Amino acid sequence: MPGQTEIPRRAEIPRRAVLTAAAATTAALAAGAVGAQTSGQAPPAHGKVALVTGSSRGIGAATAKRLARDGYAVTVNCEKNRDLAAGVVHEIEAAGGRAIWVQADVSDSGAVRRLFDETERAFGGVDVVVSNAGIMRLAPFADMTDADFGRMIDVNQKGSFYVLREAVRRVRDGGRIITLSSSITLLRSPTYGAYAATKGAQELFANVLAKELEGRMISVVAIAPGVVNTTLSTDGKTPEQIAGFAERTPHKRIGEPTDIADVIAALCSADGAWINGQTVFANGGIV
Repeated sequence: MPGQTEIPRRAEIPRRAVLTAAAATTAALAAGAVGAQTSGQAPPAHGKVALVTGSSRGIGAATAKRLARDGYAVTVNCEKNRDLAAGVVHEIEAAGGRAIWVQADVSDSGAVRRLFDETERAFGGVDVVVSNAGIMRLAPFADMTDADFGRMIDVNQKGSFYVLREAVRRVRDGGRIITLSSSITLLRSPTYGAYAATKGAQELFANVLAKELEGRMISVVAIAPGVVNTTLSTDGKTPEQIAGFAERTPHKRIGEPTDIADVIAALCSADGAWINGQTVFANGGIV
């Protein structure tokens, strides 16, 4: 696959899906506007480039496919799931879009630089960066291991910082930088303490970074999903637990990856320009 680069990374234990996808789609949102570089609006999608980390499956894959449908050339990123990443690229290309996949562990700052290098080499630049890559390790404080806590810090917190830092240096004026937080920062449930701390950092990153980019018309936003039908959210949960999450949500279902991808697409559109330095809680009302 042109543009694919293998970068050394640490192995992770694959997660398994617990719940089959529930029916959920929202109307497609229009994207792009002429003159975005000077008006502060998002750049027109056609001819623009998006990089989505952790996009071989789940929210990341849905986001990559949605932005490709909106006209962006897309870099799909994986840490280990090369076949899944290649499959996302195949879907995008089959639908008439442009995409490459690059293997890179975001916890390695050198790998992150090469991820951006490959994107620029393939497409000439980058206009949207979605820092989505993340892992979850759950345990009470008394049982959380150093290894699990350290790996979450490495991937979720350091990894996102490396991606955002590189985005500041590479994203063209008028673009978007989006990072993934979680509604667990408000729910604050037992066993989620360490994970919630790594996600709360994203909200601080977005708010501070928006101020540091003054004058460049780049909007920075943290997205905080609720319970979403991905292996990250559902692994280790019983069907009864997941049904309980759905019951607590006013829409009486858990989220789908496309729900979050649609919100990200809206923020990348011309109409999303004025949302800057904020955390958007995309959780169906569960909190």
